[in-house]
Amino acid sequence: MDAVDIDFSGGDTQVFRIGPASVAVPGTLKGLEEAHRRFGSLPWAELVAPAVELARDGVELTRPQAYLHAILDLILRHTEEGRAIYEGIGAGELLVQRDLADTLELIAREGAATLYGGELGKAVVAHLGGQLTLKDLTGYRVINRRPVRAPYAGHEFQSNPPPSSGGVLIGWGLQRLSATPSLGELAEVMKAQAEARGDDFTRALYRGGVARHLEVVHGTTHISVVDARGNAAALTCSTGSGSGVIVPGHGFQLNNMLGEFDLPRPDRPGARLSSMMSPAVVVGERGPRLVVGSAGSMRLRGAVMQVVVNVVGRGWDVERAIDAPRIHWEAPALHCEGGHDEAAVAELEASGWELVRWRRRNLYFGGAAAVEQLPNGELRAAGDPRRGGAGVVVDG
Repeated sequence: MDAVDIDFSGGDTQVFRIGPASVAVPGTLKGLEEAHRRFGSLPWAELVAPAVELARDGVELTRPQAYLHAILDLILRHTEEGRAIYEGIGAGELLVQRDLADTLELIAREGAATLYGGELGKAVVAHLGGQLTLKDLTGYRVINRRPVRAPYAGHEFQSNPPPSSGGVLIGWGLQRLSATPSLGELAEVMKAQAEARGDDFTRALYRGGVARHLEVVHGTTHISVVDARGNAAALTCSTGSGSGVIVPGHGFQLNNMLGEFDLPRPDRPGARLSSMMSPAVVVGERGPRLVVGSAGSMRLRGAVMQVVVNVVGRGWDVERAIDAPRIHWEAPALHCEGGHDEAAVAELEASGWELVRWRRRNLYFGGAAAVEQLPNGELRAAGDPRRGGAGVVVDG
């Protein structure tokens, strides 16, 4: 794999591993098709059509999106195909992806089958040169799992179960927090979550018993939706940071999930990769209270937990809850986003925490999206300003 250093803000870097060797079997398309089969009411092709139009006509890049593109430039323009798409595209300019539009039209006509053994899958396999095989794609199956559940502030938190690690760790953390925790409480729980992710935890994810293990230890793109009938969906999908590998003539970038070395590794060939993704629904007596998830690699777990605390515990509206400054523990330091009460931060430092102080909000701390449902049935939605997110409530 190729290693690239991504600088989030003046020297705070993270190494990403990219290239053909980082590509894992993609699952999103088949998962979406299965969700549509089980729950969808509109025709598949009708759902894909808006994406086709946006790819063909172009999307005007916002400032947060342009900033993210600049940070990830070494990945986006890693290959000739990437340079053809992303070269010289700045804020306010149109990002046009005609090859992607054609690919989406193919998906609209043929469904997921085109990737899992059909025309699109054969193109992927040919471009990767044996890193991924047609058998890998045709053998992929969707697995339905029961969510992990944890009580919090009179509600029930529900999220992605093992072998994913995010939902388990958030649920475990919420059970150890008061409804209105101090920065110190949050920091202690986040540190304990990170320390819990050792070899025993990884084995427990794949063999069961992860909840029992945690009791002993003590220590990407997201969409949230609620409809008029009270149905709720939390969808997180990820290409990791992206592999930098774009399939020629088809205009889409493959994932780098095998390059995400922070993920627990399966103990046998063919097993599911773990994930940090944590799409979540918090349920109260009257149904969904909050639907939330986040992008942000290692930071997304903390972002989701802090939004849940802010809405369900503190009673803040969802926009304030997402905009509020966050913290993130990454040994040996606690990262404090700009905007925190200075006295609270100074108290953390005085109590012995090693701090990294950020001057302002930054996409390093995740990119959450959430919908809350108030007791009177009113809906409120918000996206994360750190990544140009948006929330929309449609009347009627």
